Amino acid sequence: MFDKIILIAYGLFLIAGGYFGFKKGSMVSLGMGIAFGLMMFLGAWLLTINPKGAWIFLNWASGFLVLTFLLRLMKTHQFMPSGMLLLVSLLVLIFCLLHLKSL
Repeated sequence: MFDKIILIAYGLFLIAGGYFGFKKGSMVSLGMGIAFGLMMFLGAWLLTINPKGAWIFLNWASGFLVLTFLLRLMKTHQFMPSGMLLLVSLLVLIFCLLHLKSL
């Protein structure tokens, strides 16, 4: 249950980040924030059906976000927002990798 709460909170965090990016004029941020937020919700739901497949899916999604935010941070050299999102996404990736390893 605690796993799902973390994933849902991360999904909400991504959606909120997309909204704030939209307020600054980025439609791409809104679309990607909603898309990846919904992916986290889907992953949390999939945990009840196929835990191993869900953790693989969640690892892929959070790994993609880590790579995206790392490239953004290297491009802009500004901690906000890419650095903060990179750190949070990295923590979620580690969380997902540890769960996948324990299966």
